[in-house]
Amino acid sequence: MQQSGRIGRIKVELHSESGKSKGTITIPCSLDRTETAILAAAIETVDRVGPCAAKITLEKVEDVREEKRKRIIDRAVELLRDWEGEISPDSQEMTDTVVSESRTADITKIGKDRLPAGPDTQKSDTIIIVEGRADVLALLRAGIRNAVAVEGTSIPKSLREIINSKTVIAFLDGDRGGDLILKELSQVSNVDFVARAPHGREVEELTHKEITKALRHKVPAEQLTGKPRRRKPTTTPRTKQQIRRTKPQKTKEPPRKTKTTTTKRTSRAKAIEKAKVEPKELGIPKPVLDSAEKIQQTMMAVIFDDNFKQLQEPHVGELANELQKLDKANTLLLDGVVTQRLIDIAEERGVRLIIGVRIGNIVKKPAKMRIHTFDEL
Repeated sequence: MQQSGRIGRIKVELHSESGKSKGTITIPCSLDRTETAILAAAIETVDRVGPCAAKITLEKVEDVREEKRKRIIDRAVELLRDWEGEISPDSQEMTDTVVSESRTADITKIGKDRLPAGPDTQKSDTIIIVEGRADVLALLRAGIRNAVAVEGTSIPKSLREIINSKTVIAFLDGDRGGDLILKELSQVSNVDFVARAPHGREVEELTHKEITKALRHKVPAEQLTGKPRRRKPTTTPRTKQQIRRTKPQKTKEPPRKTKTTTTKRTSRAKAIEKAKVEPKELGIPKPVLDSAEKIQQTMMAVIFDDNFKQLQEPHVGELANELQKLDKANTLLLDGVVTQRLIDIAEERGVRLIIGVRIGNIVKKPAKMRIHTFDEL
C-alpha cells in the first residue's frame, strides 16, 4: 500500500523507562473511512514487534483534511475582518471623494461677489435663493441646478441685478435666520414665491423628497410680506411707429373744484375716524393682545381655543395646513396677510376672530367672523 501511495511514511517516536520502551506510531493514509477503520483495527491486533512482546492501542483517528479546512476558514475570517477594518474605509473614502468632487465641480461663481450657484442659474428664467453654499449642494443632489446662495443675511448688490428680470423663489431655513433673509429680500428686491424648510431645520439637512415637497408647497410672497407681486418687464423691442403711437397726448386739465376736493377730504377723514376703534370696544381678550405684541415681525401665528388658551404657534407658511388638523379653534392671530383661502379654512374650524397685519382681497366674509388688523389694536 505504501508503494501505491495509499499509505504514507510511517513515523515512530520511542522513549524508554525502567527497561520498557513506549512510543507513538503515526500512520498517514489516503483511504476512505471504512478502509481506515479496518486498518486501525488490524494494527491493534499486533502483539509482537520483533522478538519483544508488544501492545498497540488506538488513540484517535483524525481527518487531516477537515482540520485543514477548519484552519482555512479561521484564517479567511481573520483576513476578511482585517480587510473590512483597513481596506474598506479607504474604498469608501475614495467613493465619497469622487462624489464630493463631482458635486463641487457643478458649483459656479456668479456676479461681482462670486456667489456660489448652480450651473443653470444664469440661463434659467427662475432662480432659487438659498442661504449658503451647503444649501446649493443639497439642491444639486436633488437635481435642482438654478440655485444661488446669498452667503449671509444681507443681500449683495450683484445678486439684485441678476434677479431683476427673473422669477424669484426664496427657499429658506425654518429658523430665525430664514426670517431675516426674507425680510431683507422683501426690502431690496421683489420675491415672487417663498418656500421654507420645516420649522427648526435647515435646507442642507433635507432629503431629496423633502426638498421637492417644500418647493411644491411654496406660497406667494405677498401672503408673508404683504408686498404685492411685481409685473415682469416686457423684453420685446418696439418699433418707432409703435413708440409714436404710445406717446401721451397733451390734454387740457379741467379746473380743480375746491369745493369738491374739500368734500372728498372731509369724507375720507370721517372714514378714517370711523375706522379708529378703541381696544375696549373691539373686545379683544388680554392673552390675544399680549401675543400680538410678541409675534410682530416674526412671521409666526398663534391659534387660540374657546378659553383663549394657546393651541399651536406655527409659522405663517404652515398655518393653513396646521389649522386643518385642528378640530376646533376660536381665535387666529398671524403676522401676515389675511387671505380668502385662510378665511374659508378658519370658518370650517369654527374661528370667530382673525387678526393679521393686512387684509387681502376678500370676496366672501362669514357673517359670524370678525377680522381686524394690528393697526386697529
